[in-house]
Amino acid sequence: MAIGSEPTDGFDPTTGWGRYGSPLFQSTLLTLDRNFNVQPDLAVDYSVSEDGLEWTVKIRDDVKFSDGEPLTIEDVIFTFETAKNSQSVVDLQNLKKIEKLDAQTVKFVLERPQSTFLYTLTMLGIVPKHAYSENYRENPIGSGPYKLVQWDKGQQLIVEENPYYYGKKSPFKKLTFLFLSQDAAFLAAKAGQVDIVSVPPNLAKESISGMKLIALDSVDNRGIMLPFVKPGYDAEKGIEIGHEVTSDLAIRKALNICIDRDKLVEDVLEGFGTPAFSVADKLPWWNEETVFEDGDIEAAEQILMDAGWRKNADGIFEKDGEKASFTLVYPASDQTRQSLAIAFKQMAKEIGIEVNTEGKSWSEIEEVMHSTPVVMGWGSHDPIEIYHLYHSKYRGQGYSNANYYSNKKVDQYMDQAIHAITPEEANEYWKKAQWDGETGFSALGDAPWVWLVNLQHLYFVNEHLNIGEQKIQPHGHGWPITEFIADWTWEE
Repeated sequence: MAIGSEPTDGFDPTTGWGRYGSPLFQSTLLTLDRNFNVQPDLAVDYSVSEDGLEWTVKIRDDVKFSDGEPLTIEDVIFTFETAKNSQSVVDLQNLKKIEKLDAQTVKFVLERPQSTFLYTLTMLGIVPKHAYSENYRENPIGSGPYKLVQWDKGQQLIVEENPYYYGKKSPFKKLTFLFLSQDAAFLAAKAGQVDIVSVPPNLAKESISGMKLIALDSVDNRGIMLPFVKPGYDAEKGIEIGHEVTSDLAIRKALNICIDRDKLVEDVLEGFGTPAFSVADKLPWWNEETVFEDGDIEAAEQILMDAGWRKNADGIFEKDGEKASFTLVYPASDQTRQSLAIAFKQMAKEIGIEVNTEGKSWSEIEEVMHSTPVVMGWGSHDPIEIYHLYHSKYRGQGYSNANYYSNKKVDQYMDQAIHAITPEEANEYWKKAQWDGETGFSALGDAPWVWLVNLQHLYFVNEHLNIGEQKIQPHGHGWPITEFIADWTWEE
């Protein structure tokens, strides 16, 4: 298989491995099925107290790690404590303490109710206390369906079935992951050297003898982050923030309405994608009311004129001596984002907004992203991503809310979502944060982003291999296509 980049940070769930799809080597307490319903994995049962502060989980008593050692409640406690102390992308700061109730039962006590703790239980792979060290990320031992056998860095990873795995076993005893450039991977597929290969849109319309193209819908989105506040300086963080033009609501709304997302899908993604209207299209916490008619040049121009913008002799809108002009940066190494930036520039020009595009390295982007529009991408199976992107308390914290968005009502809804007791209750508040009929962080409200497209994840697959039904794919890190590998079959 050549299905994605090499996980250079290794395979340690306590620092983030597995959060975009299956951890493969490790098991999780719970899991989400194809329809995002919660299912047991290591856990046989779980319950949440009425106040939402205590989560009690009972685990199986028949599970062994790939080294033959039993998985115990101590391993569960060790994993969560290690993840909390890692100060990584696994956010467990709200976890107050963990109590062992008996040999099979653990109680997680939270500082405050947190509905998204459920998704942590579905993503955090359990690591063995007895075999965990600073080298664990390169030599993972877990209770998942596969165990790591050989890792030739920069070249390949070989895994074999875990003989102690308790769940439904995959018919494939051995998997080899090849780490190749997209062009090299495509050539390897043409030469019959791989059974699954991930390809970009520009290669997806090619044909490979003995292989079929599979296009998987995703929430792996691309959008334009627009600085939300007036130009200024955050003295605490030592960074320039804001932008004179994009801080104008009319500019942000006009851009959202003028963009023809179907055309972007067709021209840039060659048809392999869907229009994006939010960071979480089609997920359970998405507000479908936020979809709107786009590609409307006339309506976009009217929004600007109603806000006092007037076109100059060059056809560019101006207001109070300020031209409707800004630079849009994108990662120079990403061809798709470059193409989206150029197409966005052309569509913005049609309504009289001047956009200059510039490719930069990620380290250069980090220096300017609080005061300059950026082509970014997100897409998680955990609504905590919404919280990090839009809550005012995350303003300027790295890539989280880099554009300094703030809306007290939206904050209130998101706090209510986080502190809800059930996912169903939380989802109602996530939806209101997007749009409640009057305000929200969607394009109908404050429009701090112009969401453009959701990529389809594209694979050429051996015609004998059936990978079954998948769920909406997350952002492209990790190997989410392997999540349901137990259901794959080989058909002659």
